[in-house]
Amino acid sequence: MLKGSIVALVTPFKTSGEINEERLRFLINWHIKNKTDAILVCGTTGESPTLSHAEHRRVIDIAVEEAKHRVPVIAGAGSNCTEESVDLAVHAQKVGADAVLVITPYYNKPTQEGMYRHFRAVASAAKIPLIMYNVPGRTGINLLPETAARVYSDQDNVIGVKEASGNMDQIVQLMSLVDRKFLLFSGSDEINFPILAIGGVGAISVAANIIPRPMHDMVESYLKGNLEKSRKLHLDYYKLIKALFIETNPIPAKTALGLMKLIEPYLRMPLCAMSESNVLKLKAVLEKYDLL
Repeated sequence: MLKGSIVALVTPFKTSGEINEERLRFLINWHIKNKTDAILVCGTTGESPTLSHAEHRRVIDIAVEEAKHRVPVIAGAGSNCTEESVDLAVHAQKVGADAVLVITPYYNKPTQEGMYRHFRAVASAAKIPLIMYNVPGRTGINLLPETAARVYSDQDNVIGVKEASGNMDQIVQLMSLVDRKFLLFSGSDEINFPILAIGGVGAISVAANIIPRPMHDMVESYLKGNLEKSRKLHLDYYKLIKALFIETNPIPAKTALGLMKLIEPYLRMPLCAMSESNVLKLKAVLEKYDLL
């Protein structure tokens, strides 16, 4: 079962704009060393919208190769085109990824029935565990609890959801509609602990890019019954979590990794370098946590 702290991994680039495969492999091993429980590539934090299909597949290939089954690899396979999402999911299955993450189709704003059919089509074409991803702030649409529960009920390989709506009432409603095998992952670091409290099994985390071990310890502590330690870690790192969203994700996360000398913080347009004033704010927070 997938659980724990799952890093939504950044995609490092070279100054030329190409994927920096050496740094990508380094990050995967750095996360395994620091107890990250699983690795997600080609998600929003991985700048998937600006990856070509060939690059998207290559990043998945590298992650599977480098992880060597030491931790599960989840491949982003989302698109606002169902056919593209199917192709990416089939590729992920073919090369040995452990699961795929499929976002609700953005921009074209399908109905709840359209979203149901989208997830059903991907899950039917690629018999790999599939995690739905609901992030209305990015996509402009909201996967309602009834729809998510319907997909889960009808497709055996749909195993759960990454919930980033921030709507705790909606998330509680969803959990009331599914069985205990359903896997709920937090997609919003600021509410990781509350989501664990209603039955979550982990977090697909931006903050784990910067603090992999504390994120692992926070989730593991909760799942092992040490709620006080988990709560303390969540609150202790809250200011850092908020600082990682002072500009659009993954701009702050990549900037932080650059300040930590782990990658060169290059972004692909239309994302651009963080403003100097916000760099100073982020640097001050990183210094407070002894990360520089």
